[in-house]
Amino acid sequence: MLTVIGEALVDIVKRPGEPEHAHPGGSPMNVAVGVSRLGHHAQFIGRYGADDNGEMIDKHLKDSGVILPVGADQKKTSTAQANISETGAADYEFDIDWSLDAAADALAEVARAASAIHVGSIGAMLEPGASTVVETIKAADNHALITYDPNCRPTIIPDSSVARAWVDRVVAHADVIKASDEDILWLYPHRTLEESAVAWLEAGVNLVVVTRGEMGPWAVNSQTRDVGVAVPAHRVEVADTVGAGDSLMAALIANLLDRGIEGAEASAKLDALTAEDLTEILTFSATAAGITVSRAGANPPTRSELMQVLGN
Repeated sequence: MLTVIGEALVDIVKRPGEPEHAHPGGSPMNVAVGVSRLGHHAQFIGRYGADDNGEMIDKHLKDSGVILPVGADQKKTSTAQANISETGAADYEFDIDWSLDAAADALAEVARAASAIHVGSIGAMLEPGASTVVETIKAADNHALITYDPNCRPTIIPDSSVARAWVDRVVAHADVIKASDEDILWLYPHRTLEESAVAWLEAGVNLVVVTRGEMGPWAVNSQTRDVGVAVPAHRVEVADTVGAGDSLMAALIANLLDRGIEGAEASAKLDALTAEDLTEILTFSATAAGITVSRAGANPPTRSELMQVLGN
C-alpha cells in the first residue's frame, strides 16, 4: 500500500466570466486519489476540518477508494483560491493550517512498516507539519520507496532559499523526485535543469522526472545519466491545468508499483530501469496528465480510462 502524507484542501476555482466552483484539492491528496483510481491501495494522512469543505474532501477520498486512518479535526479546512486564466493556467492564493498533531499514531506505524510513501508540496515545507513529514520518511528510508514532488508554492514560502533548504532535507531520503521545470529553476537558478537532476542523483536519488509543460516529461537515472529519456506531452484540448502534475506523479508511482518497485529493494530496482523502461513509464504518466487537463479540476483518470487511451 502507498501512504501519502500531506495537505488536503478545497480549491475555490474562479474562471473569467463564470461563478466560483469548489473542488477537493491539495497536491498530496490528489496523488492519493490518482494512485487509488489506477488500481493500487492508497491511504492518505493529512488534516481537514469537520466543516462543509472537510466533508467534501472526506467524500472525495472515500469515493475514490482512499483509506483514511486519520479523520477530520475541529479546525477549519484549508482552502486555495485558484484563479484560472484564459489559457487555462492556474494561480493560487492559500489559507492553510498544516499540522499533524492528530496523526502521531498513524505516522508511527508508517515509519515502522510502510513499503511506499509519497510526500510533497506544502506538506513538506510548511511548519509545524513539515518537520513531522521529514522525520517520518527518515525513519522509513531503509524499508520504503520514498517519492517526492516539491511542487513549490512561492505565495506560501516566498523565499527560495528557505524552500531549497526544505527540499534538500527531503532529497536526502527520496528515491524518486518528480519536479516541474519552473520549480527546479526557481529553487536552483544557477543550474540548468539537467545539472539539477544530476545533482539529485549524486545526492542519492535514484530516478528524477522533470515535467516541461507542452514539451513533455524528461527522466534520468543511473542507466541513462548521460542523455536521459524524454517523451512528448499527450496532446488534448486543455480545460485547465489544475492537478496535471499530481496526475502525472500518481501515474508515475502507480507504474513503479506495477513493476514491483517498492520496499527495501526499491533503490536497486530503480537503478536497473533501462531507457526503454523509462520511455514506457513516462508515456503512461504523461497520458494520465493529458486526460486530467482535458477536464475541469483535479480529476485524474481511472485505470480503465487510461488503458483505453493507451490502446491496451
